[in-house]
Amino acid sequence: MARNKEAVVLVIDVGPSMHSVLPEIEKVCSLLIQKKLVFSRYDEVGFVLFGTADTKNELKEEIGGYEHVTVLRNIKVVDEDLVDALQKLPRGSVPGDFLDAIVVGTDMLIKYGQTNKAKRRLCLITNAVSRIKDPFEGTKEDQVNTIATQMTAQGIKMDCVIVRMKQDRETNRSIMEENDFLMSVFSNKSSSKVVYVESPTSLLGALRTRNISPVTIYRGDLEISAQLKIKVWVYKKTSEEKFPTLKKYSERTPSTDKFGAHDIKVEYENKIIEDPNKVVPPEQRIKGFQYGPQVVPISSAELEAVKFKPEKSVKILGFTDSSNIMRHYYLKDVNIFIAEPGNKNAILALSALARAMKEMNKVAIVRCVWRQGQGNVVVGVLTPNVSDKDNTPDSFYFNILPFAEDVRDFQFPSFSNLPSSMQPNEKQQDAADKLVQMLDLAPPGKQEVLPPDFTPNPVLERYYRYLNLKSKHPDAAVPPLDETLRKITEPDVELLSQNKSIIEELRRSFELKDNPKLKKSARRIKERSSGSDEEREVFNKDADVKAIDSMKFSAKTEVEKVGDVNPVKDFEEMLSRRDNPKWISKAIQDMKNRIFDLVENSCDGDTFHKALQCLVALRKGCILEQEPKQFNDFLCHLSKFCQEKDLRSFCLYLTSHEITLITKAEAPDSEISEHEARSFMVKPELDSQNMKSEAKAEDDIMSIYLGGK
Repeated sequence: MARNKEAVVLVIDVGPSMHSVLPEIEKVCSLLIQKKLVFSRYDEVGFVLFGTADTKNELKEEIGGYEHVTVLRNIKVVDEDLVDALQKLPRGSVPGDFLDAIVVGTDMLIKYGQTNKAKRRLCLITNAVSRIKDPFEGTKEDQVNTIATQMTAQGIKMDCVIVRMKQDRETNRSIMEENDFLMSVFSNKSSSKVVYVESPTSLLGALRTRNISPVTIYRGDLEISAQLKIKVWVYKKTSEEKFPTLKKYSERTPSTDKFGAHDIKVEYENKIIEDPNKVVPPEQRIKGFQYGPQVVPISSAELEAVKFKPEKSVKILGFTDSSNIMRHYYLKDVNIFIAEPGNKNAILALSALARAMKEMNKVAIVRCVWRQGQGNVVVGVLTPNVSDKDNTPDSFYFNILPFAEDVRDFQFPSFSNLPSSMQPNEKQQDAADKLVQMLDLAPPGKQEVLPPDFTPNPVLERYYRYLNLKSKHPDAAVPPLDETLRKITEPDVELLSQNKSIIEELRRSFELKDNPKLKKSARRIKERSSGSDEEREVFNKDADVKAIDSMKFSAKTEVEKVGDVNPVKDFEEMLSRRDNPKWISKAIQDMKNRIFDLVENSCDGDTFHKALQCLVALRKGCILEQEPKQFNDFLCHLSKFCQEKDLRSFCLYLTSHEITLITKAEAPDSEISEHEARSFMVKPELDSQNMKSEAKAEDDIMSIYLGGK
């Protein structure tokens, strides 16, 4: 028998009130079988329909009753024929009694369990709006209690999916309330899960299509101190549903071989570069690790010796306020800590700890080594999960926290630093607010449109459907996107049509126009006026330089260095690249080198104008990328360089265009105040005056010397 084998009985209401949603139910049930064919091909499935005009079940023949319940298929191994049968469900003509159908399905699972060992599950799909007939003895609640007790004794679990569309709410309220009460009794008295869905999209994700058995990743002590330890088990709470692995297929396997695997075996050979024909055997190979420009060989024995081999343990390092641990710190999947089952002392101790942390709004920082000798140690946070059910003990959620090397501190410039012309006015902001409210998936007082628990991954759903089609028709083309999946991947067409006025208002509030490329790069420099907190805008005074509102980033071609033809454009395109963080630092360094070359190689200031453009672009880029220190240090170094190389005229040129250091007002990371920035602008002027004084003194000395001679 295959591990984790499961026997499932699908019990479906096909009565008149369900006809409108039966096409969606057919898709859900077909997808269930398609996934079992891929992941659990040894599972067995049976089918029961209720609300049919005919009656066909063993209980009817044995004891009578249970009318309008039809066993469409007994419990058998899943196959492709079942997928086809589920896509053409018959439409019933009488209201269905879901209690009779549950009894028939339970009887099938009990008889199956007498000769087979497997996990047993019953899946009920109905809208539960039809009246349940009165039993011969007792009440309906007594009947439900009896069924639930029998299911618990036999180890049978039940999933109930109640499909309630808008038209179903207009039916008899008293019948719906009575049926909902009976469903709650099932949930309380047995291992039954009841979910309510109101849309075809939610129905698609309500039925559990894959049976994943929980496996502990750790069993041992939760160590608070050397004297205080709690026995715990750790499971995975959530796990990423990955795309199925696609294997290579070989067509060389003979068609006559029915058991041919069509697998492709890949083998690798290591050869010497100097002698490509010579293969290096495994015993002569050694691992090499890149260290700068060289490769350092390390043998397997040395590698094993330097490995960190901690002891298996889970230790609490301390407690902190929950507000100190941000949600975006969490890494990887979520785990759950529970007390060791059956250990009353552990359950009480873990519950007391969880409730105390919940009351004090604290979380625990934990060091975890899941297995003996595990090389990677994780540090995470334990968040208390206090249960609101009497039969469910308290637990903890565990999330891995990043180390310092794992943190990616992305800094973005504040919108408040932008000029007023680039900030929205009240009318524009109001139009944007209305658009966000219109597209809110969870509006106040209403049910969420795409709840995560009931929204399947549309990529996986589409893949499994096409896989089933491709298995029957190898040359089949990819079908159009299903309407149910379209509602997940695209905006609601009906919602957009109802709110055309909001969209039009947003369109009218913003003027869209082409931004033509300028031949000469220019910019607008924003600073604060002296002695005032109000911002003022300083424009370049050169008539040949045109101001633009913002720096336009474009990366149509991948530029890898700042050239000398159009350095500003190259610099901007390098900054816009986000495939590797190295491009920002490289762009800044290249632009610094380009400015130095332009200043140093100028002839009577012929390249000062181009150097100014580059410096303006560098200043803007350092503000946007939150690198003010790099620009400030470079500008100071450039000023000192010009004074040493007798290029003071370039410093005066920068001062006339009011190019200065980046202040705190422009970039929070800057350490330069406005007073220091203004002082920096005055310094080149003083140096120029000193230069003129020195020149005059030299002329006076020369005239005295010539006159004396």
